[in-house]
Amino acid sequence: MEPPYPPDVAAQLEAMMPAGVPPIGLFRTLVRNLPMTAAMSGWGRYELGPRLSLSLRERELAIVRTCARCRCEYEWGVHLMVFAERAGLTEDQIRSLTIGSADDPCWTVAAERAVIRVVDALCDTGDLDDEQWAAARAVLDEPQLLDLLLLCGWYHAISFTARAVRVTPEPGAPRFADITAA
Repeated sequence: MEPPYPPDVAAQLEAMMPAGVPPIGLFRTLVRNLPMTAAMSGWGRYELGPRLSLSLRERELAIVRTCARCRCEYEWGVHLMVFAERAGLTEDQIRSLTIGSADDPCWTVAAERAVIRVVDALCDTGDLDDEQWAAARAVLDEPQLLDLLLLCGWYHAISFTARAVRVTPEPGAPRFADITAA
């Protein structure tokens, strides 16, 4: 959807973006089903807000890894463009999240390795076995682990949607080729 927006759509888009920032392509697509978008907004604010029990860095590790595993270049690029610097992600860590593993030498914090392993297990099997749960639980508390499970699922849904409707990458957002060519 492109401007000018009907008033109800404009209000929803304004609520989804920081003041003065034009709405991203994904949001302009989702508002084609305004009731769905309105229903999603509260959960999206929780997932990206200060009440989430994961740190901003842990959150972004999970989101970027999930989007990379789902091959959703659009959402992967948006999160790197907007949050990578704030999350303190290095080039090696971005590369690892995109095409590496939790065993790469750039991961020295046990909780960060656990986040990546949880996302990988969920992407591979849709489950955590008892050993994986125990390993994650050793470094993440229950609220963090529950938030991580739902965050990964949420970004699976976002990734599926962005890919299936072919949302065009945002101007200036990184592309997978930027990482795989390096």
